[in-house]
Amino acid sequence: MKYLLIYVSFCLAFTAEVVAQKVDRTQAPEPGPAPEIKIGKAERFELENGLKVIVVENHKLPRVSFNLSLDLDPVYEGKNAGYVDLAGQLLMHGTQNRSKSELDEEVDFIGASLGSSSTGVYGSALTKHTDKLLELMSDVLFNPSFPEAELDKLKKQTISGIQAGKDDPNSIASNVRSALVYGKDHPYGENATEKTVENVTVEACKKYYTTYFKPDAAYLVVVGDINRSKAEELARKYFSKWPEGEVPSHQYATPKAPAERIVALVDRPTSVQSVINVTFPVTLKVGDPDVVKTSVLNQILGGGFSSRLMQNLREDKAFTYGARSSLSSDRLIGSFNAYASVRNQVTDSAVNEFLYEIEKIVEETVTDKELKAAKAYLTGSFARSLESPSTIARFALNTALYKLPEDYYATYLQRLNAVTVEDLKSVAKKYISPEQAYVLIVGKADDYADKVARFGKVNYFDIYGDAYEPGVKTELPEGLTAQQVINSYIKAIGGEENLNKVEDVYIKMKASMQGRELDIENIRKAPNKSFSTISMNGMAVFKQVYNGSDLVMTQMGQPIEVEEGDKKDIVFQSMIFPELHMNEMGVNLELKGIEQIEDKAAYALEMEMPSGKKSTLYFDIASGLKVRTSMVVETPQGEIAQVTDFADYKEYNGVKFPQTIIMPMGPMKLEAKAASIQVNSGISDDTFKVQ
Repeated sequence: MKYLLIYVSFCLAFTAEVVAQKVDRTQAPEPGPAPEIKIGKAERFELENGLKVIVVENHKLPRVSFNLSLDLDPVYEGKNAGYVDLAGQLLMHGTQNRSKSELDEEVDFIGASLGSSSTGVYGSALTKHTDKLLELMSDVLFNPSFPEAELDKLKKQTISGIQAGKDDPNSIASNVRSALVYGKDHPYGENATEKTVENVTVEACKKYYTTYFKPDAAYLVVVGDINRSKAEELARKYFSKWPEGEVPSHQYATPKAPAERIVALVDRPTSVQSVINVTFPVTLKVGDPDVVKTSVLNQILGGGFSSRLMQNLREDKAFTYGARSSLSSDRLIGSFNAYASVRNQVTDSAVNEFLYEIEKIVEETVTDKELKAAKAYLTGSFARSLESPSTIARFALNTALYKLPEDYYATYLQRLNAVTVEDLKSVAKKYISPEQAYVLIVGKADDYADKVARFGKVNYFDIYGDAYEPGVKTELPEGLTAQQVINSYIKAIGGEENLNKVEDVYIKMKASMQGRELDIENIRKAPNKSFSTISMNGMAVFKQVYNGSDLVMTQMGQPIEVEEGDKKDIVFQSMIFPELHMNEMGVNLELKGIEQIEDKAAYALEMEMPSGKKSTLYFDIASGLKVRTSMVVETPQGEIAQVTDFADYKEYNGVKFPQTIIMPMGPMKLEAKAASIQVNSGISDDTFKVQ
């Protein structure tokens, strides 16, 4: 036996040597033909009322999900923009059998999830709770009560989100891009505003529901621990009595790209970064034979970290953390978009590189290496997606919705593998038109407006996507100084005499963020004592005390080290009215110009603090009141402009204080309202003890 093993080993070694001699390991093997994917089976059947059901079995977990979606043409909402989304959300806010709280309790009791949208209802639960889930789901679908009080809450939440978006450059860019690419008379191009949301009524929501929620336009997708027989039994039990009805269709004019390139500027004077979008509509329908080719093309241009845009604007030029692109298909109209956020100083240079790369991919053939890398990435992404049973269901639904060939997804890899460099050059010329693009830039236009004019005609748009003429920039009144603006502010809030009578001030404000209540206390006592705290749900998260000589600052109970320069600033800010003491504290002011703040003209003053840090103060020209401050702060994501708005001034003991302070924080907005303001209440020095 021993010698037999030796002999076998010798033969294997000899064979390996012979094979090694025949194989050139310096050359990668030629790829074989792409395999035909065996996608899991999706069962289909249709109820008598027209409801189409798709079932995908997966018994790995004892869980099942139901997604009922409507196949609808987009609805143009006009003066009630926002009502379609609100109608969808309102379904989950009460039925004729259950209040919202009762509905939520029953869903939570079985550990399920249940939701609604303007195009359907969806939910998932453990298999043993399937009947209960469908009982709740059908109640939401068939018996919505549309309570007015709940609609008012949703409108308030929606308006709050819209207001926060006004201070988010990415939200602004998204809204304006939609308006430019599709037009404001197209459902893809309209955006909800505070006014249109206020217009939404319960009657409008009910009308949308009764018009569009019909089984003829609906698909029920069932995925999980269930078989076709059981799915059909449940579908008939809970949805067969849904009365059929015809759903209206809508036709819209096809959006067109501009005849020539347009530079669209949205001026945001407080921005320290520019959000750039190079964008235009693309006539590319879902299922078009070119879709696979354009996905490969976009992967090379801006689909990932190794893409041309990323390598150029990030790795080579260091203009941005990330530059990407998309080339999307759609049942009505697709679009192209290349985008990034860059520093103000390099805005025009970044636009130049965007256009360079876009023009290059149209005019020059991509390399074989780029093609292979893009195919490999897309192949891997497709393969990974097949691990989820919901993918199989989505494929089946898309096949029905867009009338795709039955083997559309099964042959995807074959079509992907067949793409050539010549194909990419062809679709690039067909779909990418940089000379007919919108170059949309949201940021501080003064920093680059003249420089970007070389890329095309410059037009200005507001945050709603409406064009306007900037006109001649308003000139400052001759001889006006920064100190005079400060003097006007002092007069507007009560006058120097009244301000000097104030010995102490107590201000308490309340705010909420992500469901958490915030209490903010600011106490000042002449000449320069201060006490500030921020508490969340009753627990102090920040505290600062200055007794006129010593300073203590803590966060979550832990001391914070304060640099000497920052301490000088805190000494200045601890004064009740710092504006009275700017000269003696070494604060420098420079009148920079006139800017629009919330559609009102305001003087902009740059203030250099004792530490050397700078901020900009904005004073309403008409009232003299301070309406905004802005300063650049460092964050892990880079520099951002921290803006604070002041509103609703009210008089206390002859002096005006703002009742509302608003601070945008990313996509959210912190709005603090005054709960109590007390002037000359006799605050003890013990309040400012430093321990």
